[in-house]
Amino acid sequence: MKIQATDNTTLKWNGDTLAVGLFVGGVTVTGELAQLDDKLAGTIKELIAESDFDGKFGKNVVTRVGGDAPVRKIMLIGLGDADEFTLDTVRLAGAAIARLAKSEHSQSLAISLPIFNNDPAQTAQVITEGVTLALHEDRRFKSEPSENPLKLETVELLELGDQQAAITKAEQICDGVILAKELVAAPANSVTAVTLAELAQQLASDYNLELEILEKADCEQLGMGAYLGVAQGSEIPPKFIHLTYKPQGTPRRKVAIVGKGLTFDSGGLNLKPSGSGIETMKMDMGGAGATFGAARAIAQLQPDVEVHFISAATENMINGRAMHPGDILTASNGKTIEVNNTDAEGRLTLADALVFTEKLGLDAIVDLATLTGASKIALGDEIGGLFSTDDNLAQQLKDAAAVGGEKVWQMPLEDNYFEGMKSKIADMKNAGPRPAGSITAALFLKQFVDRTPWAHIDMAGPAWIDKESGVNNAGATGFPVRTLVNWVCS
Repeated sequence: MKIQATDNTTLKWNGDTLAVGLFVGGVTVTGELAQLDDKLAGTIKELIAESDFDGKFGKNVVTRVGGDAPVRKIMLIGLGDADEFTLDTVRLAGAAIARLAKSEHSQSLAISLPIFNNDPAQTAQVITEGVTLALHEDRRFKSEPSENPLKLETVELLELGDQQAAITKAEQICDGVILAKELVAAPANSVTAVTLAELAQQLASDYNLELEILEKADCEQLGMGAYLGVAQGSEIPPKFIHLTYKPQGTPRRKVAIVGKGLTFDSGGLNLKPSGSGIETMKMDMGGAGATFGAARAIAQLQPDVEVHFISAATENMINGRAMHPGDILTASNGKTIEVNNTDAEGRLTLADALVFTEKLGLDAIVDLATLTGASKIALGDEIGGLFSTDDNLAQQLKDAAAVGGEKVWQMPLEDNYFEGMKSKIADMKNAGPRPAGSITAALFLKQFVDRTPWAHIDMAGPAWIDKESGVNNAGATGFPVRTLVNWVCS
């Protein structure tokens, strides 16, 4: 599919489907819209009347144009109230248009939407993101080809001028999002610690990145007892992956993205029962998926920022060597942890990953993890929980998320809640009481970052959705790749 922005107008474009965005109160057929309606033999007025189209957000209608008209179908897209128009309105409109065009078997599509904030480049970028992500179809594990062989071949963004750089940027960001989606969606017999390490090798080769992979013996020498305690129940060897992008010249800043890499979480000896969602635990490496998705995008965008992409990859399984409830593990910073729940394993792997990362001497660390069901209960399927020791870093991430159309909500790091994590026989337990579970999990992680500005994103809710929403189809979402890319490149 080729996406291009041009100076072409709705009156001059010829092709399969023409999509026009209209605000509430702006559906009166006047001006250029009236001229287009005349050219289409009154089809627009008729469509508005017959469908009661009023421009409300999410109200989208389409009809065939008769006769020898220059377009085969006309599509009207509701944009909502003009005073509530946002960048994400444009992105979501692009996604809705793409899905409707696909269902109408369109091969060529033109999109006419208002320019956001007098910025045609940013408008072209987010439309491209919406179209690309909405049309992504993961058929890697299907035995049959697509049921719909007709594909959308060309998309023209009207009256935006030549915005190829912005479109290319959007496509590079979407490359990263799609990689994250496909990693999270793949089954645990396809994505393992070993295959994640192989993916990192491929990324390093493709984009000239530096790569360090620590094997089990290396991790033992570094004293990573928390990470290796989780890994000891798996027959697949752990892989500690450290991928680095370095810009040409002196970097403006140095940051790290650390992703939880549990390629499958059985719960360990605190086994997840049937009906608990154990069959979805292939997605417990959503943090690692987003980390490597961000790596692919950032390596193509080439910002003047040094970025370290880190994941302590393994799976949480059961064998004769698996950690027991009640075991005491020693992390690489010397802190001891009483394992009172083997199903609170992601924080154990992140503990050693954070200690390793802080030793790199960075300006900021952001970790991301499908860490707690409590975060999903608190914030639902669309919002990630954001915790940070640094208000400036937290604001940077909130701003980056807003631009990317992803939602985060800052949660409190209530230090006195850590009392519930204290152990009588070790420095801490790995799981606290039922209340404030996402907060106590974040407080656990905080014990392994001493000086560096740090933020934690609990993405348990938005990593996976059960039905189509926004730019995402049902399944893995690629959250929060767009946020991370915007943060690094800002």
